[in-house]
Amino acid sequence: MSLIAHLTELRNRVAKALLAIAVGTVAGFIWYDHGLLTFLTEPYCSVPADLRFQGSDDCRLIVLDVFGGVLLRLKIALIAGVVLSSPVWLYQLWAFITPGLKRNEKRYTIAFVAASTLLFAAGALLAWITLHKGLELLLSLAGNEVAFQLTAPLYLGFVISLLVAFGLSLELPLVAVALNLVGILSYATLSKSRRWIFFLTIVFAAVVTPTQDPFTMLAMAVPMIVLFEGSIQIARFVDKRRAKRAAVEGFHDLGDDEASPLDAGPSSLDDAYDPTSTSTRS
Repeated sequence: MSLIAHLTELRNRVAKALLAIAVGTVAGFIWYDHGLLTFLTEPYCSVPADLRFQGSDDCRLIVLDVFGGVLLRLKIALIAGVVLSSPVWLYQLWAFITPGLKRNEKRYTIAFVAASTLLFAAGALLAWITLHKGLELLLSLAGNEVAFQLTAPLYLGFVISLLVAFGLSLELPLVAVALNLVGILSYATLSKSRRWIFFLTIVFAAVVTPTQDPFTMLAMAVPMIVLFEGSIQIARFVDKRRAKRAAVEGFHDLGDDEASPLDAGPSSLDDAYDPTSTSTRS
């Protein structure tokens, strides 16, 4: 494909991804009043009543400006749209990266989209469990004489950032697997960098988590380390199969710009097709 053809394909795939996000945003805007807001505020409403300024009779967040509610709803709807449409735009991303989309590459595309969606959902679920366990601890550290009246933009921004951070963090090992499948990242490189990967994972979890407390950091870092180790083992399996295939073909020692040798000599015909053979006469 020429450069113009690649740019045209990129434009088309970006347009399809943006259209899917727009449809998901509309769905998120409608869903806002039908369970989405309740889902996001449930961790705050589940903390003991003595930590909330309203007490046990009410559990509502406050907005301090006129346009705050509109902007908040649009922001949450957009984030929900990105999440809901993730199978579509992830497919468009992988389909553009994978050259040619051969038969086995289409299989990788479906597996990549399914795995990325499940990993993001698993990360968001882990963040939800961590938030339920950690929010009460964070609020109680202020002391018994302090009650909280949280604003909607700050609280919902905190919850969404935590869900997205956990969801995206579990995608990183999948990226390593994808780079290995397309031949960019080898098992030898991953294995050699294992200690640095684990160390940087802990640093990443400490920086990305909104609460930055040890409990939340470990809740993110430990699953990431386990998944990274799994991606390293997958890369090991893939590279072994790739090496065996190259050894059978016998062309693994050739350079990228060197043509493979071809046998141009004529091949002998089987005797069964020899017209002089008595076995073929009627």
